[in-house]
Amino acid sequence: MTAIRHAATAAFAALLLAGCVHPITMITETAPPRSQAHLVPKKVAYVMTDADRDVEVITPGGSGDRVSYYPYRDLEKSIRDALRAVYRDVVVLRTAADAKANEATGVSLVFAPRITTASSSSSWISWPPTSFTAEVACVVTDAAGAEVTRVRAAGNGTAEFGEFKGDFGLAARRAATRLTSQLSSEVRRNEKLLH
Repeated sequence: MTAIRHAATAAFAALLLAGCVHPITMITETAPPRSQAHLVPKKVAYVMTDADRDVEVITPGGSGDRVSYYPYRDLEKSIRDALRAVYRDVVVLRTAADAKANEATGVSLVFAPRITTASSSSSWISWPPTSFTAEVACVVTDAAGAEVTRVRAAGNGTAEFGEFKGDFGLAARRAATRLTSQLSSEVRRNEKLLH
């Protein structure tokens, strides 16, 4: 009986150490300002495949727990908003490989984003992350697929326990908001360098 009790206690301790995985979202409604008078008169595209959208990431939260989210699905709107703040027309492509189709539809630049994220928490009693980082690195090609430049942006977000109020992805959304703003600025800066 003692052996069974020890085994049960060990199994329970292992479950506690493993922690739970809680879903959050990084989606933000905040977009950089879009001034029609200052838009670059180009049609550009970003690449986002269904496989990208299905990528689930699990990173640390607080109290030994972890959080799960879909960075490409969640940040697609942020990437589109950042590009729409600079260019007149923005479309999505399932693949960047079809150069003839890109040229036929008038796409002049193609942005292929790669997203990395990290999270952590200073809390020992609550699971939502109190610190979150999101980074996007885009290889930018012309319609034919030749690399033109690279653009990188990052955003950091923090949130304290008293701020959550049921908004468990708050730090992640703050990071996404900052990422969107920086990406827009970097795209505009690189566009000027291309001329």
